[in-house]
Amino acid sequence: MDVHIPFQPSERSSLGIEWELELIDRDSRELTSGASDILAEITPVPGEEHPKAKHELLESTIEIITGICSTVSEAREDLAGTLKEVQVAAAKRNLGVMCSGTHPFTDWTTQQISPNPRYEALVEQMQWLARRLQIFGVHVHVGVRAPEKAIPINNALMMYIPHFLALSASSPFWVGSDTGLASARSKVFEGLPTAGLPYSLSGWDAFEEYMDTLITSKTIESIREVWWDIRPHPNFGTVELRICDGIPTLDEISVIAAMAQSLVESFDRQLDKGYTLPQPRMWLVRENKWRAARYGLDAEIIVDDLGNDVKPIKEAILDLAEDLEPIARKLGCADELMQVERLMELGASYQRQRAVAAAADGDLRVVVDSLLREMDQGVF
Repeated sequence: MDVHIPFQPSERSSLGIEWELELIDRDSRELTSGASDILAEITPVPGEEHPKAKHELLESTIEIITGICSTVSEAREDLAGTLKEVQVAAAKRNLGVMCSGTHPFTDWTTQQISPNPRYEALVEQMQWLARRLQIFGVHVHVGVRAPEKAIPINNALMMYIPHFLALSASSPFWVGSDTGLASARSKVFEGLPTAGLPYSLSGWDAFEEYMDTLITSKTIESIREVWWDIRPHPNFGTVELRICDGIPTLDEISVIAAMAQSLVESFDRQLDKGYTLPQPRMWLVRENKWRAARYGLDAEIIVDDLGNDVKPIKEAILDLAEDLEPIARKLGCADELMQVERLMELGASYQRQRAVAAAADGDLRVVVDSLLREMDQGVF
């Protein structure tokens, strides 16, 4: 069996964002079911799906998605409108809305799986690995015009996995304990056999061949079940960055979306000029991802293939933002991109959460309160 995977070309550097939201009981601060009722209330046509809000694996999660946007500011406004719908319906049920890579203390064994055959099949196949997926992320799609560009761009983006992970890291706690990691979510998700780091492939034909092998061997039923940290999305005509932890605010989403859009545009232009994009060695990608998951913005990453040269991740992020600024200006997202320095001064979410917990003598309910507040008020 040969799998042909058509790639639907996108407008160059178009943007789409998916944001996984947690539903929180205002009294207990626990992660609480409510997605089905909320989605039923806010869906314009009864019996149909909401165009920009949908179920995720857990009944305590709602994912909101943008349409196809041209700019970061347009995507932010799109998300804000749907978020408001969800918040209003949640408030009627004494539920708050927040986002973080993991809930600080809710036990995953208490969670209800969404009533969807796809999720039921996932749990049946993966068992404990799927049941414990009480994790939340943000996915950024950037448009690519042709399949021959998608794989080189996907490969080149792997060098920047630690940048996106360190900036978004927001999961220091797991079931009431401090894990010692900046991003516990990234390590939990790696437990699935088709999740985690992508493979470095030679081109679109190699991608099709690999998917053919997975489907023929009954490892997966469709390519939707390959949840790499960065992956090509043929139906949308994008590369999708899935590496980010759940991001608490639209302010932070705007920074990260601007970096993603500008970086993909930079690679796209290099390909147009006939350049070959860099393809980092997998040992380096794996080590740098671990360093970002463990140390977040305090990590030092390896920047050469021999391991002789390391650089503080903060310095690497600032260097990247400076390099991308001219492209960001043409894309209309330079203001958002250059807020990255301010974000690092404030601290990533994992740092802010730990500071709140320390000030509250370890009371993680206060951390939940801070995340709810950040969702409403932002951080800038």
